[in-house]
Order: sequence, then C-alpha cells, then structure tokens
Amino acid sequence: MVNIIDALVVDLDTEAVPREIRVGPYWTAVAVERAGELRGGLSTTMHNDAHPHVRPPVEKAGSLLGLTAEQLVGLARSSSLVEASIGMATINALLTVDEGACTEINAAEVIIREGAGKRVAVVGHFPFIPKVREAAKELWVLELRPQPGDLPAEASSEVIPQADVVAITGTSLINGTFAELMAQCRPDAYVIVLGGSAPLSPVLFRHGVNAVAGTKVVDVSAVMLAVSQAAIFRGLPGKRLLTMESGTGRP
Repeated sequence: MVNIIDALVVDLDTEAVPREIRVGPYWTAVAVERAGELRGGLSTTMHNDAHPHVRPPVEKAGSLLGLTAEQLVGLARSSSLVEASIGMATINALLTVDEGACTEINAAEVIIREGAGKRVAVVGHFPFIPKVREAAKELWVLELRPQPGDLPAEASSEVIPQADVVAITGTSLINGTFAELMAQCRPDAYVIVLGGSAPLSPVLFRHGVNAVAGTKVVDVSAVMLAVSQAAIFRGLPGKRLLTMESGTGRP
C-alpha cells in the first residue's frame, strides 16, 4: 500500500514559495505564495515525549523559510512530531481544494447522520462527543490521553472492527497511525477523517475513507496571528469548515 503522505503530495504545486510559518502551542500554520496568491494551511501541533534539550524538535528552527515548499512538505515524514506538524500544515496550504465538491457541514453532523442507532468509534476526544453518544447505539472514544469514559488508544484493535462508523482524527496522518487504524476498519464501515489537520483531498478516498471533514484557511493573516497567540480551534478566525464526501471529489 502506498504511504498516505506520499500519495497526498504527488499532485501538490511545490513551486509555491513559503512566506510564513507559525508554530503555536496548539496549532501550526504555514503560508505559501503562488502567482501572487497567499494560501494558508493548518495542522495540530504535536510533540514527542523526548525532552527538547535531548533532541531539538525542529532541526532548522529559526531558518525554516530558507527551505523550499518541497522540503517543508518532506517534514511530514519526520519522526519529530513538531516537524511533521509543519509538513502537514504545508500540505494543507498547497492543496487546491475543490470547493464545489465540498459542503459546509461539520463532522459531528456527518457522524450523527451515518451513526444514528449504530456502533460508532471515534479516534480522538472531540467536543461533540456527548451529541454523538445520544444518537449512537454504542459509542467508543479512543484517546492517547483518555478522559473519563474514554478508552486508551491501544484498545483500537478490539473496538474499531466492531464499529459501523469510524471517525479518525487527522492527527493520525502526523503521528503515523493512519494506516494501522484504517486496516482495523471493516470493509463495510463508513470512515470519516476529521479535524483541522485533515487534508481536503480526494486522495483519501482511494485509501478507504468515505468523507473528510477539514478546514480551509480563508484569511491567512488572521489565522497566523491567532495561532501565534495560542488560539485553540474554536478561537481561530479566518477559517471555513468543509466536508468532502466520496463520489464528490475528483478521482
């Protein structure tokens, strides 16, 4: 199976010029310029457990704008999760999103629509969990840092094969767990990848995904400023929440 990151970057326009990179405590944002147009992309800021004095989380910290767009994209394959976050934000900045193939419906609505009365597994603890719990026949929430009622992420191999609907956080593309989680899904399960890191690309449909609920940056300056001032997702201005479902995107 082709690595999902390799598949995502095949058609990216890496001739764009990186203009700005902000790595905040919660979100990472990258801005690129192509033909006079400034475009932005987001990613969750993820961290390894290693102490930064043992291994710097970003090898070229402070000089990243000296890299090409292609080199920044390559960071998505890094074992450093901070670097991988920068790489994923760059991918999202370079993507040409087919807005005609998207609807302004949020992930929670899709999960409830598909999962009402069914067994649902959600990888990642999202604010909409209580609403999904009310609609689903059974709900499992898998989380690296479990909250009350959640299951540890290691339980995915037991839970996901039982689920009719599986919602996978876009951060799985950053920490390298996407392929493993997809392999645990039943062939007939409805799978949605969601969150600010999720790339709005039909490439994911060729890897077994039915829907992608992601974010398009529409005001680059506003997003950059908010990210650098520790905004959480709800506090990020200048974004649109879009969902692309299989059958609506270009092959």
